[in-house]
Amino acid sequence: MLVNSPQATLRLSEKFILLLILSAFITLCFGAFFFLPDNSKHKRFDLGLEDVLIPHIDAPKEGKHARGTQTAAPRPHAQGGGRQRRGAGRSRRQGETSVEIIQLRCFFWPNSLSTNSDFKNKSYELIHRLFLFRDFISSEIQWLLFVFQMMKHAWDSYRQYGWGHNELKPLAKKGHSTNIFGNSQLGASIVDALDTLYIMGLHEEFKDGQEWIDQNLDFSVNAEVSVFEVNIRFIGGLLAAYYLSGQEMFKQKAVQLAEKLLPAFNTPTGIPWAMVNLKSGVGRNWGWASAGSSILAEFGTLHMEFVHLTYLTGNPAYYQKVMHIRKLLAKMDRPNGLYPNYLNPRTGRWGQHHTSVGGLGDSFYEYLLKAWLMSDKTDTEARKTYDDAMEAIERHLIRKSNGGLTFIGEWKNGHLERKMGHLACFAGGMFALGADGSPDDKAGHYLQLGAEIAHTCHESYDRTVLKLGPEAFKFDSGLEAVAVRQNEKYYILRPEVIETYWYMWRFTHDPKYRQWGWEAAQAIDKYCRVSGGFSGVKDVYSSNPTYDDVQQSFFLAETLKYLYLLFSSDDLMPLESWVFNTEAHPLPVLHLANITLPGSEPAQL
Repeated sequence: MLVNSPQATLRLSEKFILLLILSAFITLCFGAFFFLPDNSKHKRFDLGLEDVLIPHIDAPKEGKHARGTQTAAPRPHAQGGGRQRRGAGRSRRQGETSVEIIQLRCFFWPNSLSTNSDFKNKSYELIHRLFLFRDFISSEIQWLLFVFQMMKHAWDSYRQYGWGHNELKPLAKKGHSTNIFGNSQLGASIVDALDTLYIMGLHEEFKDGQEWIDQNLDFSVNAEVSVFEVNIRFIGGLLAAYYLSGQEMFKQKAVQLAEKLLPAFNTPTGIPWAMVNLKSGVGRNWGWASAGSSILAEFGTLHMEFVHLTYLTGNPAYYQKVMHIRKLLAKMDRPNGLYPNYLNPRTGRWGQHHTSVGGLGDSFYEYLLKAWLMSDKTDTEARKTYDDAMEAIERHLIRKSNGGLTFIGEWKNGHLERKMGHLACFAGGMFALGADGSPDDKAGHYLQLGAEIAHTCHESYDRTVLKLGPEAFKFDSGLEAVAVRQNEKYYILRPEVIETYWYMWRFTHDPKYRQWGWEAAQAIDKYCRVSGGFSGVKDVYSSNPTYDDVQQSFFLAETLKYLYLLFSSDDLMPLESWVFNTEAHPLPVLHLANITLPGSEPAQL
């Protein structure tokens, strides 16, 4: 009988061993293909002592900048203190790549997919083949492929139905725009998505976007645009595309646009208007903003991009504009050490005393920290300003609910409103990013605070029917992390919670952050995906939600990029070498210890 047959037992053991070997081999093949670059499709992006391998788009010879020339991309590296990531401290000789280049081809990967054009045409065939072998693939790779498919669907839908428009209406299957972009077709989704496409290796899609920008993106139009939004999406996106690809055209477009924004600073105080007409240069503020005030998160979120503009062009005007804003703020009294969200550009006085780490305030604090990081930690003025602001925020805005959830409230006219916005959920990642370098050995404290904010924001998702977070949620009257008003129950494909998951993963490698990100990705795909792209939903507490019919450009720039990076290796866009602007566009760390920026003093970036 079989049960007593040693020979049969041996055969079963052999089958089990062979299965293990096959599983290991397939896993190795997938890991090699997705995380180890192919020499024919990748280049080393020179970052000094820290080499980063990223997908490379072949460029015309005359379109590349040469190393050592005036237009060469900066060469950031990871000297000095820095955050210690897992595997970041390994030694390597000068000139070695960050990972060993191994070329493995599995039997289910057709040779014809080795070229970029074939990759575009056959990517779905590949996904199908991978799906057949899903039992042999790690969860992270499956999740990575899932996000890749989401990006393909979002981009292809925009390419088909909204090409050249700023955004997409995925149900109506036509272009969409809002007043922040004026009345012109500036292709916001194209510019915003470029670096995400590049990072994901979507080469042909990147080239399509590059060609449209080169031939169609014109800033000499009669359009009134948001200075803040155009800066973070367009200038940030174009600079990131330049640094990643080396294409001079992207830098030229960024500089052309920046010149169009400079008239917005022509105010009595130098605090820029919220909006400017790209043709006439006439600026004004939003009518609803506290008696014509400028907004903290808008005029305080220009530093990263403008410093890079001065670095690349030699024009001191950009640097001087943002440093003037910093110096003016430093001289002003701050109630309880807090920065109000409104400042009148005519009088230089604060408007309504409303302070928030969410909308209207958020990225001002983010850019204080990132100015320090981007300067290779030489901008100590920015770091001290950030630390002082965080101390005041902890004292006055951060509380624990009765149920033990840490949240960031809003300060209004001397009282704390126990409400937290989805936008404020980025702060968990900010606390983690700024933990290293905190005063009084508080690094552990801020990393823990970041974890608590991440947990609270995850709860805001988990307590909804759709497992997607509302726009704002309260902590009073027995309700915790739940939206109360109908106009706060919507989800518009926002990235802030996923952004915090990514930073927390990078600094802790706690697997729960990847799991939470996977839950969010599945929920977005299940409830926001439609035939013509992805749409926001109007009520996350309804099992039958209605759509808002907008695929936001930041969904491609931020949400999908953060998800992809969350499931990727830390060697992809390492935080020692790149700083992400508030629209998730990566800009390299600038090593300026021995360089003086035009219009600046030495070591005072």
